[in-house]
Amino acid sequence: MDTDDLEPRRRRGEALQALAREDLSLLGIEELGERITALETEIMRIRDQLQKKQGSLSAAEALFKK
Repeated sequence: MDTDDLEPRRRRGEALQALAREDLSLLGIEELGERITALETEIMRIRDQLQKKQGSLSAAEALFKK
């Protein structure tokens, strides 16, 4: 049996909530800059996914429009 099967699954958004609760005063200037870069990259990834989903929705609406 895989040990991963024994651990509880994380709920969606749980990692983001944990990230938002972190004490930023413990991070240095370089670490804060790296964090901003990582978050900006994640925002771009989310926007790309959102755009794809909106395109799919528009295509489906056009197909089923009366």
